[in-house]
Amino acid sequence: MKESPIGVFDSGIGGLTVLKEIMNVLPNENIVYFGDTARVPYGSRSAETVTKYAFQSINFLLEKGVKAIVIACNTATARSLSIVQQKYDIPIVGVIKAGVRTAMELTSSGVVGVIGTEGTVGSRAYELEMKSISSRVQVKGKACPLFVPIVEEGWHDTDVAEIIAHRYLDELREDGIDSLVLGCTHYPLLTDTIQRVVGEAVKIVNPAKETAMDLMDTLQKHKLLNERGAQPSYEYYVSDNPEKFSQVGEKFLNRAIDGIKLVEIQKY
Repeated sequence: MKESPIGVFDSGIGGLTVLKEIMNVLPNENIVYFGDTARVPYGSRSAETVTKYAFQSINFLLEKGVKAIVIACNTATARSLSIVQQKYDIPIVGVIKAGVRTAMELTSSGVVGVIGTEGTVGSRAYELEMKSISSRVQVKGKACPLFVPIVEEGWHDTDVAEIIAHRYLDELREDGIDSLVLGCTHYPLLTDTIQRVVGEAVKIVNPAKETAMDLMDTLQKHKLLNERGAQPSYEYYVSDNPEKFSQVGEKFLNRAIDGIKLVEIQKY
């Protein structure tokens, strides 16, 4: 069981930012990644639809014999994490608590910005989690739906990205935020652009690394850490357009992605 893979899924390519941190933090672990590229983005879809997609992704990963699952998607975490954790008997980790914990440690003013998809921001998942830690925190949420297609197109470090970032983020800067949670796994590729727009005084919180640390703690708790030093295996599956996934995804991981396979995810 310790040598079984970890399953990671996302609505598309963005979850590779989480995968990259998992590879760094847990270099011995075998991993199966699924990107639901046929149905990206999840952010504008209903909670019921996103939950159905999460069940399908988890069922597929379970077929691959995974020992734990990471929901590397903020929208799917917000909409489905508590539901799927009750349904399945393997550890399932989301990305929201990790970002909340880091943001609460970093903020000095208590004014925290959260950007994400419409689904993530609309769910108020980050806000409610922060309020459970401190009722005094002020959470300024902003949906940034155009960021996902910008990243998917590989335009994350362009003038177009910066213009749109100003339209979304100038309001948050004026609200006096001192930290900003990247509440979508696509957004870390926009970190340099976002930092320029909000200013150097605002601390950017990328939940991906903390999520990898949470996963490590979870595996240790369940005695599932793979302690063998063998070369790990990485498998990649998508529901559409493996060529584009490879092209853009290699920029996320800074490594080659080979042997991507198509999945008929609807049958799960």
